[in-house]
Amino acid sequence: MSAYLRLRAVPPSALRNSATWLRKLFDEDHDHLNCASALDGRYGDHQVLYTDTHVVLGGERVYPARSQEPPFVLLTVAQTARVAAFLTESDFDDLWRPARAELLPRYGGTAEETRTRAAFASAHRDLTDFYAATARHRDAVVKWLGDMSDCSPASPGPP
Repeated sequence: MSAYLRLRAVPPSALRNSATWLRKLFDEDHDHLNCASALDGRYGDHQVLYTDTHVVLGGERVYPARSQEPPFVLLTVAQTARVAAFLTESDFDDLWRPARAELLPRYGGTAEETRTRAAFASAHRDLTDFYAATARHRDAVVKWLGDMSDCSPASPGPP
């Protein structure tokens, strides 16, 4: 089973700092899940593009009672707005150039650069769209790693 970074926009008035509540949020409402499937199993590699930001792995962690489960990660409305602004104002090529040397060896080297860059650029657009829409609605973000069986059919599939 591959882990997918799953993102969920949540109105701040509804947000709870409880792992049990957060798990139910992902279990019960498949229609509102945004499964960032382009980040399948390699979501940490995307952090290389976004060093020192909350785009992928940043935020407040809420740990489930069962320690083998990954934590939920929460971003406040203000943090979400900052991430949205960062992504919207960022030029992908400016993010790609410094990360290129570290990322290409993991994806087949320079022979696969066009394909690798395109996959990262696509994920960047998806993340930008998600965070921008969430910020416009003044919602918070909950992030969690899960498998694709939890994602709605309308969510994008693996590349």
